[in-house]
Amino acid sequence: MLHFSRFKTTFILGLCLLGILLSIPNVLSHTALPAWIPQPRVNLGLDLQGGSYLLLEVDMNSVIKERIASTRASVADTLRKGKVPFTSIVAGKDNVTVTVADAAQLDAARQALRDILNERVDGPSQARVFTTSTAGNTLSLTLDPQAVTDLASKAVEQSISIVRRRIDETGVNEPVVARQGQNRVIVELPGVSDPDRIKRLLGSTAKMTFRLVAPEGTPAGPDVELLPMTDRAEGAAKLPVRRHIEVDGMNLTRASAGMDQRAGGWVVSFALDSVGTRRFADVSTKHVGQPFAIVLDNKVISAPVIREPIVGGQGQISGNFTVEEANDLAVLLRAGALPAPLTIVEERTIGPNLGADAIRAGLYSIIAGFTFVVAFMIATYGRFGLFAAAALLVNLALTIAGLSMMGATLTLPGMAGILLALGMAVDANILINERTREELGKRNGVIASIETGFRRAYTTIMDANLTTLIKMLILFVVGVGAIRGFAVTISLGIIVSMFTAIVLVRLLTAWWLKRTRPKTLTIGTKLRFFPDHTAIPFMRARYSGLVVSALISLASLGLAFHPGLKMGIDFAGGVVIEAKTPTSADAPALQSALMNAGLGPVQVQRFGADTDVLLRFEHPHGTPEEQQAAIANARQEVEKAAPGAEIRRVEVVGPSVGAELLSDGLWALGLAAVAMFAYITFRFEWPFAVGAIVTMFLDLTKTVGFLALTGFEFNLTSIAAILTIMGFSINDKVVVYDRVRENLVRSKREPLRQVIDRSINETLSRTIGTSVALFLAIAPLALFGGPALREFALTLLFGLVLATSSSIFIAAPILLNIGEHYLRRGGPAPAAAGTAPASLKKA
Repeated sequence: MLHFSRFKTTFILGLCLLGILLSIPNVLSHTALPAWIPQPRVNLGLDLQGGSYLLLEVDMNSVIKERIASTRASVADTLRKGKVPFTSIVAGKDNVTVTVADAAQLDAARQALRDILNERVDGPSQARVFTTSTAGNTLSLTLDPQAVTDLASKAVEQSISIVRRRIDETGVNEPVVARQGQNRVIVELPGVSDPDRIKRLLGSTAKMTFRLVAPEGTPAGPDVELLPMTDRAEGAAKLPVRRHIEVDGMNLTRASAGMDQRAGGWVVSFALDSVGTRRFADVSTKHVGQPFAIVLDNKVISAPVIREPIVGGQGQISGNFTVEEANDLAVLLRAGALPAPLTIVEERTIGPNLGADAIRAGLYSIIAGFTFVVAFMIATYGRFGLFAAAALLVNLALTIAGLSMMGATLTLPGMAGILLALGMAVDANILINERTREELGKRNGVIASIETGFRRAYTTIMDANLTTLIKMLILFVVGVGAIRGFAVTISLGIIVSMFTAIVLVRLLTAWWLKRTRPKTLTIGTKLRFFPDHTAIPFMRARYSGLVVSALISLASLGLAFHPGLKMGIDFAGGVVIEAKTPTSADAPALQSALMNAGLGPVQVQRFGADTDVLLRFEHPHGTPEEQQAAIANARQEVEKAAPGAEIRRVEVVGPSVGAELLSDGLWALGLAAVAMFAYITFRFEWPFAVGAIVTMFLDLTKTVGFLALTGFEFNLTSIAAILTIMGFSINDKVVVYDRVRENLVRSKREPLRQVIDRSINETLSRTIGTSVALFLAIAPLALFGGPALREFALTLLFGLVLATSSSIFIAAPILLNIGEHYLRRGGPAPAAAGTAPASLKKA
């Protein structure tokens, strides 16, 4: 096991060197290396470089409504041309009902409408758009459910393409536009700290049509609608416009902003394709002297009178535009019309200064945490601690290299994940060192003890890491944005640690043994948290430990109801504005200014320095335009109340999104518990699984009580913290349970109480050592991580203490109470690694 061939050695060292080389570009400027050298880099998330994140929702009801309206118009036009008499055509929510003059005309109506009835969706299903039914003299066309699904999917795909074109027109560097779920689009805009113009561009469907104006005084009806004029005051009389579209904006081939040399003012010049040119010429020839409305998003920009036929396919749109308005309209028309309106349901904006502060805080935390953990390992295990430190350094390089090759986006929680993964990585080395120390105590010889230490620790390391990977996979699936980055970095760090902590450290150990050939060996230094051979009777307090734990958990649940958890914006929805004022922030003045602006109850919270303030209020009501206006007004009021204030962060989460995020978070916790129960049952036996899951649940309730007691916000970061604490909890149980399983096989006649006590004492050094290493890795996040990570880190530290104590005083007593009736009374004793029965060998 300690023999490495030349090929294997070369491969291991080559992989380490490659990882270091691939990670180097991340610490150099873009111009430091020649351009021909590949320079994979980790992308910085918006919370580190500053920028805006928008989550847009496609209004599917509008897609269906528009399809029904266009179908109604097509049916009426087709029946007229086919000379099929009808008495009415009514558009419903998802259907069109045609009533013909005589039931005998139904076949003629079907024949005339055959193209509409046979139309299929341009999608994977190729489903018919409409299903038909008849009753008496009526024919109903109803949208097929599969067709609705395909139409919705197509609308989202079209929206993504158009949104990307609109953003590209603005010159934003490296924007990200991607689909999320069935009807949502994610937009990330690096470096854009004030996305108002982008929101205006994305908030307009830009559906432009040219329609004839009905005579003044015509009421709204099936063929006429009343539309407002963009240049008239709200409440002014609306213009009667015919519903029939003469020329569609889809026929535009060019649009550009410019000055009108004759009349002055800014206009948008456009050109039409051959189809549009022909239609424009036909309508302008037939309707000379009539007003012709240019309609954009159901608002009339202008309605000039046709003086003469327009046959060139070119024209101008005027409407008292400013320079910016004319340019924006040209951008919208060039990019094309959205198939449906887009609503901003979530918005997060980070200023560049806050991003720079976050990078600084993350780097300080990683450097301090790495230094603390390395110092601890060397102080505790001496030479073998140096081997672990070298493995940690390579682990960090390989993790960064892996993120670079994946093109991953590094967020602030992701930096915390790297640090946490380093703390978890040393757990493997601690397990190996403690196992080797035990074998040396049995006087088995140096090489035999080291080989046995690596072999016996391997199973425990695999179990502990797999449980963590399962939870991170669940967090990745249900999480969003920065939380997914946290899951990715921890997962990658743990996978890499399986190579560095086991393979690389074993290679370094083999080299040292080959060079020195020691006759005797001592693992570690004089720094010990506990003596090597303790015999603490932990199980004497099994009932008192369970009772105290249950009482604390009940109290924690009570705190969760009263005063209750402080829901963060992720779950409760609303608006959060973080500002930095030039002088000490006047919280009452800011609160009064926002409340006077009609934003409802406003919470103002100081944090960090005296100049840092956090303002929170409910999500504005009204139309999307009114909501965006209210948020823009809030920013202006802050700047008025505190002149010179810097808006560092704005987060807007709609109530529907908040409810979905909360639901996803609770699902993540539930799925993690089920997955852990299944895994431990598969690897051990059901009594072990019951003990681990019950203990994990008790740890979870105490963590919730801690959040309620401290007033920390309960948000997606809290869910990530709880899942990580569940990982701590399960990992500790796996280590103790693995030793219990091993000792049950070795000591078949020994009472279960003594087996559990002995197993806890034998793993006590590992349990405390790993907890200290993790504490040292997490503590810098609380010290240097800033407000964004401080609550997260303190919650993790609390959970770490919980997980360490619960393994001894809760999980073990539960196993003893159940095991006395199963593991030692007629039930099979679980086998240790290496001598497992068939059901366990498969694992």
